[in-house]
Amino acid sequence: MKKLILSISALCIAAANMQAQERHVVLISVDGFRPDFYKDPSWGMVNLRQAMAEGAYSDGVRGVFPSVTYPSHTTIISGVKPLKHGIYYNTPLEPLGATGRWYWEYDSLKVPTIWTAAKQAGLTTACVMWPVTVHAPITYRIPEYWFLPKEKGGSNDNAGGMAQEASPAGLYEEIQENVGGKLASSYFTADANNARMTAYLIMKYKPAFTAVHIADVDHFEHEQGRDGDKVRVAVASADQAIKVILDAIEKAGIKENTTVIITGDHGFVDIHSQLAPNVLLAKAGLIDNGNKANWKAFFHSSGGSTFLHLKDKNDKQTLAKVKEILAGLPESQKKLFRVVERKELDEVGSDPNASLALAPVQGVTFSGSSEGDLLKPAKGGTHGYFPDFKEIQTGFVVFGKDISKGVVIPQMGLEDIAPLIARLLNIELPSAGGTLYPGLLAK
Repeated sequence: MKKLILSISALCIAAANMQAQERHVVLISVDGFRPDFYKDPSWGMVNLRQAMAEGAYSDGVRGVFPSVTYPSHTTIISGVKPLKHGIYYNTPLEPLGATGRWYWEYDSLKVPTIWTAAKQAGLTTACVMWPVTVHAPITYRIPEYWFLPKEKGGSNDNAGGMAQEASPAGLYEEIQENVGGKLASSYFTADANNARMTAYLIMKYKPAFTAVHIADVDHFEHEQGRDGDKVRVAVASADQAIKVILDAIEKAGIKENTTVIITGDHGFVDIHSQLAPNVLLAKAGLIDNGNKANWKAFFHSSGGSTFLHLKDKNDKQTLAKVKEILAGLPESQKKLFRVVERKELDEVGSDPNASLALAPVQGVTFSGSSEGDLLKPAKGGTHGYFPDFKEIQTGFVVFGKDISKGVVIPQMGLEDIAPLIARLLNIELPSAGGTLYPGLLAK
């Protein structure tokens, strides 16, 4: 009897230890997320501000170059910059003409991520619309992927793409059946749908790590710039999506063991003008508009930046010609951008295949067109800029298990998020180059 009592006691202690060791991290990325959304109450993020009061935040998060969605999200999940992780832009280099493809597939990455580290540790994971997750080692996967207009008879079909690439097979249909029928995909409903899918996965499967990407704010900032009626509605909608996910964590009974991180990928800049540097290359005979295969140099544009690629990486003559063309522009045009040389691209962690980049002043964006006028009017907003000024910074808020209350980090980097996630989950990610700020962690 004494042995039985001791055995039961040991089992109870073991169960208590297992419960104490149970950890969950929920990562929510709001595309185009800016610190003023949670620091300024007029933006209406009531739920986030209430949660933030119990946790910590940053005044600003420095992004990557170019400061666009896919490279940024990959840095968040890997802890390294594009130079190392291999997702240099949203879209691959296509000098013969853009097909509409993005960097969807996980096998494009060159480094481990939280996904791989969690799997090696035996943890369950989930994602909803997280970039670069097609075929990723994620237990419950709804990746960001859509059919191109010429595929499957569709036209940028988000739902069809997600359903096809979901894992395990049938997961998307399972979610549809259990969250209230077919999930129509359109702006002003996408964030709500992504939150509902995430809530279902949390309540049903209780993954150790869950990541969701919600993107309506970005869409309307592109349309209206940094402020506007639609932007404000989208910010409030993102806040409601966050609330849906927070409620799911509580309903799942895992709130005490869950840490929630809300971050983003970049800020935004109002724009008024657009430059098309490929027009200069075409006029110089370095791009043949009659036969796109006959190109020697090509600028790959990412909104507030553009990167020069040479067909022959060792073609010093063509590189010198491009620099001569840029230097020969009138001062009224040269003052609109600066040339970022290869040494600086290495320092900031950008595409190793680019010979140089152009970084414009605020308000100017780039087009990939090789025809028409060099300089055109533009409106709305964009990102992609060199990450060295306040407006292009994104935000960071963290609260829940193991997080100190009231800590403010004046500035951090996107690469600093992965080390924090790894620590919270008790997993190893030695390849991450970011900084773990111990002040964020409760003693």
